[in-house]
Formats: sequence, C-alpha cells, structure tokens
Amino acid sequence: MDIDDILASVDRHDPSTPESTALDHQLLTRFWVAERGISELLPWPGALMDRMMERVRRQIETIEDLAAAASSDPYTDPTTTTTTTNPTRNTHQATANLTLSILQTDLSRTQYLLRSLLRQRLSKLTQHSMHYLLLLSAPSPNTSQSQSQSQPQNDDLKPEDTIPTPDTTGPNPPLSAPEVQFLHAHQLLLAKHYGDAFLGSFPPQLRRLDDNAGGTSMVQGPDAKEVVFVRCLVEEVRVVVPPGDGVEEEVLGGTAMRMGDVWAVRWEGVRGAWGRGEVEVL
Repeated sequence: MDIDDILASVDRHDPSTPESTALDHQLLTRFWVAERGISELLPWPGALMDRMMERVRRQIETIEDLAAAASSDPYTDPTTTTTTTNPTRNTHQATANLTLSILQTDLSRTQYLLRSLLRQRLSKLTQHSMHYLLLLSAPSPNTSQSQSQSQPQNDDLKPEDTIPTPDTTGPNPPLSAPEVQFLHAHQLLLAKHYGDAFLGSFPPQLRRLDDNAGGTSMVQGPDAKEVVFVRCLVEEVRVVVPPGDGVEEEVLGGTAMRMGDVWAVRWEGVRGAWGRGEVEVL
C-alpha cells in the first residue's frame, strides 16, 4: 500500500484505530532508521512519541490484566501445572495464552525501537554537546562578541562559566525537555572536569569551550556532507546544492529524483526534502 493511501485512510483525531497504530509504527521505524543513518540529530517528533508512549502504557496495562486473569483462572488447578481435560476450558486457556504472547511480542518490538532510538540520540548529544547547546541558546552576534571581549578580563573565569543556557521557548524545540536537561547537565560536568584536569592552569582567555578566535571555532558539529541513501516518496524531488565547495549560493540540482528512485546523496542536499516527508532514509 502506498504511503499516501495510508495517510488518507487514517483519522488523526483517533489514535486508537488500527490504521493509526500501524501508521505510527511505520513512522517510528522510519525515524529510527533515519536517526541511525545520519550523524546529525534529527528534530524530536514530540506528537509521534507521545502517541507511542501512551500506547505502550495502555499495552502494559492490558498485559498485566491478562496475566493476572490467567493466574487466577478458576479452570486451572493451583496444585498442579496442568489444566482440566475439558476441551472448552483448554481452548479458553490456550487462546488467552496466545493473546498474551502476541501482545508481549508486539510490546517488545516497540520497546526495542524506542530504546535504540533514545540511545542513538544520547550518543549524538554527548558527541556534539557544545554544538547543540550553542544551537539551542542562539546568542546574537553582538552579545557573543561582547562576552568574548569582556570575559578574558576575568582571572577567575572557569570553563563551566562559558556554558550557555539553552532556550526551549520556541514552538518546535529540536530536543525534548529531558534531552535538554541531560545535555546541559552533561556539558556542565564535562566543563568542570576539564577545568579541574588542565584548563584551570591555562590563561583566562584560553579557558573557553566555545572559543572562535581567529575565525576558527573549536566547537565541532556533525558532518552535513556525509552521503546517505534515500528513496523518493513523491513525484519529483530535486537535490539542493548548498553554498560551499565553489558554489556561491544555494541551487537546485539539474536532475530530479522520481518516485521510487534510490539515490546516494549528501545529507545537506536532501535535509529539507526529508523534513517535508518527500524522501526516506534507507
């Protein structure tokens, strides 16, 4: 079935329908594959994760209720591990056990995707923690310049003093609230460790973790030029060629991807198309 047919058949106001459940699981799987295949941290899918976590909670409650009902089944002899020889009762017990097994298997599948997704995101956060903190704080150039001019005068400057405070007041924050808390706490501990280990003996102007003196930033971010495999999901998608490597301004590629085509392209060239749902990462 085509993705457009699935989208058209789903009532987004009722997340309990089987069609909505299947679609959300497909979206979660696609997001998990993309998160694992790209070095850049993808925007947090808040609505999708809220629906998935609510389904997991309800499914756990259902499994617990079925398990409790099976353990208190009056058809089972508590002194033995065998059931009565009544065919109807045996069929009832077998059906309950099969239902419980299917629910547990489906729950384990969803929990695996969620755990793997969160671990991948935490790995990216710890690898480029200062980069994402600077993106979340988004200070103005004048403020950043004034700080860089004033802070070297402070002989008591510590590395943890240069850690920006993340701003999550935007309508669509790129990270979830727990991720922002983890990111800030992690970078504070890391900066304090660096200060105690070696940065404390450096001159004050060399203790900053976001130094960009000479036009070269010491903060390293993910590689947006990495090559990824993508499949086109719409009629036509043109790969974007961003400025750099001899290109002065953003242009669109001459050859377009057609529906079903699989290309190996730079991530920066299809980032926007992925955000619009026009391509999927393989």
